[in-house]
Amino acid sequence: MARVQTPVLDIAYEQSGPEGGLPAILLHGFPYDIRGYDEAVALINAAGFRTIVPYLRGYGSTQFLSSATTRSGQQAALGQDLLELMDALRIKKAVLAGYDWGGRAACVVSALWPERVHGLVSCTGYNIQNIPNSGNPADPEQEARMWYVYYFHTERGRNGLTQNRAALAKLLWKMWSPNWTFDDATFARSAAAFDNEDFVEVVIHSYRHRTGSVPGDPNYIFLETQLAAQPAIDVPTIVLHGADDNVTPVGGSADHGRHFTASYTRRLLPGIGHNAPQEDPRAFAEAVIALCGKR
Repeated sequence: MARVQTPVLDIAYEQSGPEGGLPAILLHGFPYDIRGYDEAVALINAAGFRTIVPYLRGYGSTQFLSSATTRSGQQAALGQDLLELMDALRIKKAVLAGYDWGGRAACVVSALWPERVHGLVSCTGYNIQNIPNSGNPADPEQEARMWYVYYFHTERGRNGLTQNRAALAKLLWKMWSPNWTFDDATFARSAAAFDNEDFVEVVIHSYRHRTGSVPGDPNYIFLETQLAAQPAIDVPTIVLHGADDNVTPVGGSADHGRHFTASYTRRLLPGIGHNAPQEDPRAFAEAVIALCGKR
């Protein structure tokens, strides 16, 4: 485990692979952590590329530098964190790859700072939230899948996440990836990351902000304004979508190609749910390697 400071965070991350290899930054989602990339990392390193796998804000041993900083989980904060991580590590350009929150951070940087991105692997497609239109409901089945979002909008939900964070996360793993047979030890290795003192505040803010229910950190107003325009992503992209993702159904990314203006490929993963890197590490690694080798 290595550490690096950005203007806001002390970020804990793991790095491996040849020092001179093109870097691939792998970003986890909620409620997961960096352990989900262990098998994919080995494959990417074996292909000759470097990997950097950071804990997002609120997870693992990543810490805020100041108690005065808003514990925001908004998309602009996640994207800025990623850009500042690259700056702190002096990485001029990298392949960015992620799912859920991590896929969102990767999409934000790819859209706003494409010159820093060699290629993008994004699970479930274009992950930049359309917050100005968040009041428009999805179909009833999708609304039902989002029960946890509405739960987190209540103080009962905040208390539930505080008191039952591991049990809640395990339930979501099972619901979102119905064919994934993970064992208790696999879950426990990731669940330790949820003991971060800022985990609950960051998660609650993330889910309330995306519906426009709470204000964001004022430091990210300019970035959120840019993201509200749903900017196109002009970097080579491979979208991976688990065919059995039970929170973001596979049809949800069917028309996302309109958001991408460089080379674009969408790959469906049969039998895979929401946590593609851990459920199908080979498919995930192959996508990263394909973009690392792209010139």
